[in-house]
Amino acid sequence: MDPSGGCPHADNARLLAEGAVAPVILPGEIDGMVVLGHDALRDFLSHPDVAKGPQHFTALTEGRIPDGWPLRTFATVPGMMTADGADHRRLRTLVSSAFTARRVEELRPRVEAVAAGLLDDLADAAGAGDGVADLRRHYALPLPLGVICELLGVDPVHQDRLHRLSGLIVATDTEPAQAVAANREMVELLASIAGDKATAPGDDLTSALIAARDEDGDRLGEAELIGTVLLLIIAGHETTLNLVTNAVRALCAHRDQLALVIEGRATWADVVEETLRWNSPVSYFPFRYPTRDLTVDGTLVPRGTPVLAGYSAAGRDTKAHGPDADRFDLTRTATVKHLSLGHGAHYCLGAPLARMEATLALEALFTRFPDLDLAVPESELPRHTGFVGNSVRALPVRLGG
Repeated sequence: MDPSGGCPHADNARLLAEGAVAPVILPGEIDGMVVLGHDALRDFLSHPDVAKGPQHFTALTEGRIPDGWPLRTFATVPGMMTADGADHRRLRTLVSSAFTARRVEELRPRVEAVAAGLLDDLADAAGAGDGVADLRRHYALPLPLGVICELLGVDPVHQDRLHRLSGLIVATDTEPAQAVAANREMVELLASIAGDKATAPGDDLTSALIAARDEDGDRLGEAELIGTVLLLIIAGHETTLNLVTNAVRALCAHRDQLALVIEGRATWADVVEETLRWNSPVSYFPFRYPTRDLTVDGTLVPRGTPVLAGYSAAGRDTKAHGPDADRFDLTRTATVKHLSLGHGAHYCLGAPLARMEATLALEALFTRFPDLDLAVPESELPRHTGFVGNSVRALPVRLGG
């Protein structure tokens, strides 16, 4: 795996032509595997002999994963992402009430108001920048980051720092010393935020988690509290950030598809779902481990192997999505559901919120700026750092009109 990332689709197509599962070398010369085929990935994600707990990661338990390994946080952070069975259900239950369909719908007016304000900021940035503004920085990022921080009761003053640290933590090319420092700083910052909430609780999710910890320590340990807030902040904005960015790129490159939405022959929700399939915001997500030697689509995956979920590959698997799977098409008749938000017990808890935020963001953006277009060719956009996230680091656009 190339730690610096890049567009995954050419490599995915090459690997898929050879099979649904492929061996990979992770940073630090760690042997791993990636499941790329849609059907194989769907089955693997829900297999009873596949786990998330770090005790199942052979190289980790053997002491071969140093503290500065760029993917270590994915494997070891306490919380839902590294829990199985009853522990996973306990942690998920503690936060699930914040992401129900009813709760998400209650957030709609707030998201609409935030989006409107950010579009003003985007217009101001374009006016000050010779008609060009970075849509990712001024719109796609602050919308989901602001919403998740508001849900958690995190002061807006921390947002820039949280995003910077999140980027270092999820990148796969972060230098060891920098990775250690970023994780330490993130934990210290979140512990400080939690400490403030313990002293002066509010009507927010962090306060609710602290109350659960204090009422019954068996429900949520201190490390799990910090790990849960860390997961919610990173997953709660990075995925939607990439989703909105990728959707805007897709619509600018496929003006005929944008016209379908403008003319009412497709919906903004269709744009979100097709973007999730066609250019998943997460490319290769770490980690799952077979708890026994497992054969996946004819390929042996040894017990304890760190396995990446190849969401960007599964979305363009022609065996699942047809011979034109690499075409962005809002009128596509889906025969199978994409997997870009996961599958099984670890299906993305924030999926309803991500879908709502992205749908509203796109509708508001193109309603106000229907002639918006990229300011540079797609090929010149700087790619996302690392092979976990799948997007670009900047999206310069001209608003038009």
